[in-house]
Amino acid sequence: MAPSWTSGVWTLLAALTLLSCNIFTWCEASRTSGTTTSGERDQEQGPSSLERVKRGWVWNQFFVVEEYTGTEPLYVGKIHTDSDDGEGNIKYTISGEGAGSIFIIDELTGDIHATERLDREEKAFYTLRAQARDRLSNDPLEPESEFVIKVQDINDSEPKFLEGPYIGSVAELSPIGTSVMKVTASDADDPTYGSSARVVYSVLDGEKFFTVDKNKGIIMTAVADLDRETQDRYELVVKATDMAGQMGGLSGSTTVTIVITDVNDNPPRFPQKMYQFSVSEGAAVGTPVGRVIATDADMGENTDMSYLITDGGELFKVTTDMETQEAVVSIKKPLDFENKRTHNVVVEAVNKHVDPRFVDLGSFRDQTIVLVSVSDTDEPPIFYPADGTIMEVQEDAKVGALVGIVTARDPDVKNKPVRFSIDRTTDQEMIFHIDPDSGAITLGKILDRETAGWHNITVKAVEADNHTMASQTSVSIRILDVNDNPPELATPYEASICEDAKPGQLIHTISVVDRDEPQSGHRFYFNLAPEASSNRYFSLLDLKDNTAGIRTQRSGFNRHEQNVYFLPILVVDSGPPSLSSTGTLTIRVCGCDTDGAIQSCNATAYVMSAALSPGALIALLVCMLILIVLVLLILTLKRHRKGQRMTEDEEDMRDNVIKYNDEGGGEQDTQAYDMSALRNLYDFPEAKSCDSGPDIRSLPQWIQAKRVGGSGAEAAAAAATDFSLFKGYIRKKVEQADADLSVPPYDSFQTYAFEGTSSPALSLSSIHTLSTTSEQDFSYLSEWGPRFRQLAGYYAPGNPEEERS
Repeated sequence: MAPSWTSGVWTLLAALTLLSCNIFTWCEASRTSGTTTSGERDQEQGPSSLERVKRGWVWNQFFVVEEYTGTEPLYVGKIHTDSDDGEGNIKYTISGEGAGSIFIIDELTGDIHATERLDREEKAFYTLRAQARDRLSNDPLEPESEFVIKVQDINDSEPKFLEGPYIGSVAELSPIGTSVMKVTASDADDPTYGSSARVVYSVLDGEKFFTVDKNKGIIMTAVADLDRETQDRYELVVKATDMAGQMGGLSGSTTVTIVITDVNDNPPRFPQKMYQFSVSEGAAVGTPVGRVIATDADMGENTDMSYLITDGGELFKVTTDMETQEAVVSIKKPLDFENKRTHNVVVEAVNKHVDPRFVDLGSFRDQTIVLVSVSDTDEPPIFYPADGTIMEVQEDAKVGALVGIVTARDPDVKNKPVRFSIDRTTDQEMIFHIDPDSGAITLGKILDRETAGWHNITVKAVEADNHTMASQTSVSIRILDVNDNPPELATPYEASICEDAKPGQLIHTISVVDRDEPQSGHRFYFNLAPEASSNRYFSLLDLKDNTAGIRTQRSGFNRHEQNVYFLPILVVDSGPPSLSSTGTLTIRVCGCDTDGAIQSCNATAYVMSAALSPGALIALLVCMLILIVLVLLILTLKRHRKGQRMTEDEEDMRDNVIKYNDEGGGEQDTQAYDMSALRNLYDFPEAKSCDSGPDIRSLPQWIQAKRVGGSGAEAAAAAATDFSLFKGYIRKKVEQADADLSVPPYDSFQTYAFEGTSSPALSLSSIHTLSTTSEQDFSYLSEWGPRFRQLAGYYAPGNPEEERS
């Protein structure tokens, strides 16, 4: 601000200070009556409330100007007490709003300064309390007193139109001075101080047609020939200036739009011949696109009008807002940016009630074009067909077999790639898989139509680079049946017949069930099972309607002999391939009266079963015991017979044969066996007579020589020669046995196998017999005479039971 203005302000403040000081002193004296100063507290005791008491405080009325921009703290005023003798014994303090921050005080002089820039529009005054204390003892010298620092207003706020911009209207052909509307501006300055808040109004733009009352802000028409058909609205700029419009005042402006309404001398008119609106292609049906209005300022029912679409009504519809008389254009069918991007909709306004006075002016109709631009949005993929897909697959299809292909594409112009997946909440067992690129659905597990004939899964499609753009479709998969379940009897059938049933009597009809569902329908064939082909009691008749009848083949059933019959029935379906199963029909024989009504049936069924009854088990055990006793008797007899044979023949030769299976002690053991018997070449001719004693020719030759004749020396020489032959032979066999790893290490057995030369008998070695699997005939042993009778008994063929024993 200018220095002259500042000096004038301070002059004014000084005058106000003198006036307010006197008022404040009187107010403080009245308010604080009943208190005393420190100098008079001892003389005056209990003054009345109306008695004036001398104040101990002396100060000025405090004012501080707002928006101070100086660099030094702004002096506010001074507080003082009459007990202050000027020697610095008193300390002044203040407290309250802004004390110590906004306002500071000199403790010695009592001067108050403002340290911050104040704004009256934010806070108009501050309430504080003053206190005088003894500097040494810090005791209060006077009671604490309250005072106010007021912020002095300056013109620093311009007028503002809080409700602008404004829109008003006036009828055409209105007279001059017709009130249109009122505008109001507010000024935040103090209306009680000066002219800072006194506002006047004026028109800056549009004053040719409208004026404004400078004090009230009422906008009025300035001409009488306003014509809506020429100009249907006016834009005014209204200015508000404070300081009553004087120079230096602040101002603010607003825009006022005045719409000129029509009278009923013209048909409805759209303010614009074309309206443009934009709508997203994803907007739902029924979404408003925009509003248009045809104005008609007629009074009463003459203002009523209706709207209709004369062109472009395939995708859009128009309704009339009965409150605003606007035409609301909304979506009738879904829009598609890729199909058509702009739509021209012709909206026509028609007066419902035409004034006959203006019929000659023309048709009371008006049309406008609503241009609707469809904006593109990122749409999710679209499935084809959109209402879901039905697929079929054979029940016996293998894992990985193709079920079908779902198709979806991005409807946007960019036509982004689409990725497919199956919602696993609809296929928790993961029976199906889908190729994410092609949408081919394949089998992940073996199917079973009898468990689930249909599978309903949800397939999702998302844009490859934007998974938020997703859509889904339902896929219903029908499992086509294959014949993999045999037919079965519908229930465990039971039938009853009377004991006096006649041959050919139909006693029961059976049916079957099959879990399969062939497309050509079921056809079943009935036969008796092979195990019942010899059945002489019942016959089976195929009735050709997937049922069969059971007939009797004989008469005279006796339930005491057999009261239950089990009839196995073979059921075959028509395939392919044909499958069959066997069911059992239980037929009970019952006693009936003369009319054929069943009286009683024996519930016990005597049928052949794999399990034996207790009686049969007992009989079987008795038979087994008898067989065991017989076997024991046979063994006892055989032992007895063998004992007799052993007592008849006590020859050493037979003893050696009996111990033939003993290993012995080898070649050097001459005590266990009679080695002289082995030197014989086994030429044992059959004895001609057993009564005259043993035939000399049946003994070994060297023994014959010893018995028949010859000196003892000759006999000894012959015996030594024969024994050396055997020793050489035994040594040779032992060497062969040691070298041959494939034969058992039975040296003595190798020795016994030597038969000599020109022996009529074959080898009896058990080692030799193990080398062949053929059966050997030892019946010739019985022809060798009594010497070999015991041996012939061991090798002679006998009963299997004797051999086992």
